[in-house]
Amino acid sequence: MNGINIKNNKKNANKSDILRNIRIKKVKEKIIKNLLFGFGMVSVLITVAIFITLFSESVLFFQHIPILDFLTGTKWTPLFKPQHFGVLPLISGTFLIVIFSSIISIPIGLLSAIYLSEYAHKKVRKIVKPVIEVLAGIPSIVYGYFALNTITPFIRKIFPEASIYNALSASIAVGVMTIPMVLSLSEDSMKAVPNSLREGAYALGLTKLEVVYGVVIPAAFSGIVASFILAISRAIGETMIVALAAGSTPKLTLNPLESIQTMTGFIVQISQGDVVQGSIEAQSLFAVAMLLFVITLSMNLLSRYIVNRFKEDY
Repeated sequence: MNGINIKNNKKNANKSDILRNIRIKKVKEKIIKNLLFGFGMVSVLITVAIFITLFSESVLFFQHIPILDFLTGTKWTPLFKPQHFGVLPLISGTFLIVIFSSIISIPIGLLSAIYLSEYAHKKVRKIVKPVIEVLAGIPSIVYGYFALNTITPFIRKIFPEASIYNALSASIAVGVMTIPMVLSLSEDSMKAVPNSLREGAYALGLTKLEVVYGVVIPAAFSGIVASFILAISRAIGETMIVALAAGSTPKLTLNPLESIQTMTGFIVQISQGDVVQGSIEAQSLFAVAMLLFVITLSMNLLSRYIVNRFKEDY
């Protein structure tokens, strides 16, 4: 009887230990879940706080300047008399940078991604990709000085009429800076395409080039387009390069050889502290920042939509 009681006691002890361990694990899981939820909410709260700050100050600005005049006006002179608050010159300057930087970053980034994903040897890929991604870690102010001191003199040798501060020089620097973003995301998307699709295409007699452009790229289309949009969003929000190399002349022009001003460039100009806080000039900063926030948010939502719309599951 004593032996049976001892066995029963051991079983009960083991059961209690198991139940205690299960309870401890559940508590730990709950703590980790709440902790992760808290970190996730921090990002949401920061975004909401930024939006509220920009919106509240923008409302004060639009009490003085009609929003239609702000969005359709062709003169931007908030720091001079007579004052004009038409934001179109800043928008055109921003998208001038975006267009010419995209002409550089998208083709080079995509073609480099195709080479690394489909043609390069593994050893070459391990060396080349990290080296190119180093470009993304260089501070933008370094790119700005590089554009001003190296790219601009080269451009003026070819086009003597180019201004010292011009949109083309800044666009080249922004394009070089965003190449790693296009390359890395596109290459990852193409590497995620199953080899079975490639092998099936080869079995049908397709060449390497036909497999790349007929199978791999269509299969990785959502990721590739998302990399384009994210690179464009990065170019829209770039600050130091355009502030140093593009100039501070708000001008409605399509000539990349002229000095222009972007939305971020204007924000830098106003943030230097030369205007009175609470004045219409200071409030214009928040109106431009709010417009920039809406544009970049729209680009990110578009990227997310494209990824979900064209995503292929294998």
